[in-house]
Amino acid sequence: MTIKLAASELDLSRFLKPGDRVVFGQACGEPTTLVEALIEQGEAIGGLHAFIATSFSGLFTPESARSFRLSSMGAIGALRSMTKANALDVIPVHVSQVACLIEAGIMPCDVAMIQVSPADAQGNHSCGLISDYVRAAVDKARVVIAEVNEQVPYVPGETIPGALIDVAVHVSRAPVEVAPAKIGPTDEAIARHCAEFIGDGAVLQTGVGAVPDAILRLLHDRKDLGVHSGMLGDGLVDLAEAGVLTNARKEIDRGVSVNGALIGTRRLYDWAANNPAIRMTPTSYTHDAGTLSRLSRLVTINSALEVDLTGQVNAEQSGASYLGGTGGQVDFVRAGARSPGGASLMVLASTAKGGSLSKIVTALSGPVTTARTEVDVIVTEYGAARLKGQSLAERAKRLVAIAHPDFREDLSRTAHEIEKRGF
Repeated sequence: MTIKLAASELDLSRFLKPGDRVVFGQACGEPTTLVEALIEQGEAIGGLHAFIATSFSGLFTPESARSFRLSSMGAIGALRSMTKANALDVIPVHVSQVACLIEAGIMPCDVAMIQVSPADAQGNHSCGLISDYVRAAVDKARVVIAEVNEQVPYVPGETIPGALIDVAVHVSRAPVEVAPAKIGPTDEAIARHCAEFIGDGAVLQTGVGAVPDAILRLLHDRKDLGVHSGMLGDGLVDLAEAGVLTNARKEIDRGVSVNGALIGTRRLYDWAANNPAIRMTPTSYTHDAGTLSRLSRLVTINSALEVDLTGQVNAEQSGASYLGGTGGQVDFVRAGARSPGGASLMVLASTAKGGSLSKIVTALSGPVTTARTEVDVIVTEYGAARLKGQSLAERAKRLVAIAHPDFREDLSRTAHEIEKRGF
């Protein structure tokens, strides 16, 4: 039987044991009331560990999280402050692997803390704004604590039956929102090059941020665009309202935008509420290679911190600073590059630190997130370099051409060495 509580009545010591491993719902599906409770009460329980894939709430800080050890798949969103303070354990894992690792017990989950919508007439709660690894955590946990939030929309797709919830904490508070990023001239220039790869009937996978939003703004003259993505932002609403987003030409899920995370504002959440044109699914579907292989004209858009002259991509770490994460990049890069009529676009500005640092480099300063064997197209504000099927020498030549002019001479010297060696 589900225990129903108000937030003020929640005593975690009734349900958690010392040393428990907690898995939180992530991103805009973060159960903020439960996070606050763990921050306040965790020290008295002792020895707790918690995992959250991304966080935008700002609740996790080196000071607030001292009562438990926090881990994540990267420094995404507000978690960057945690890595700067050496207070975050980074697990190198694709988001599509998280559910599998939970199911296998490799990433232990004693307690699942999730956010859901109020139940429907059948007693099922929508996962609302996030569905990726939520059900896997619920199925594995000894105790499921759900923040049932009146302000979370009921979005078609993944549901959690009320019978699987051990403790329901009823609240009414605005879920986490992520405001659209400010679009600058560099973002607009990158977007123009990307838009050339997106024709009528294309199926889009993209993240959130200035470049994805800038790209979506350029697509209002297209017809019958579709979506199959791990996450979506407010730009989706603009395409839908313009009549451009129909999903009419998809080989599967025709008429429906498939997604795993809504990361945006109330405008996006209101649009998604009870909307049959969207379906929230777990990563076992959004990122599945077999599912993605059934989509033609799939254009995937992902970002990088830096790219070397052979096409290796680093999206995680710059020197001693951990700045990003693996996310779902590799799954979608591979899928877009192999989709008939599709493309995989890896986007980045040509420079960083006010133009003093080139992001097209001779050698990466961090790990290889996406191997050069998977990379298709690299895009900067100076153009698009098609790398798939090209020799190392030709790749270097094409990447120099889209680097910032201030760095091309130095990069050309290394490119010349690659050409002489052949590798």
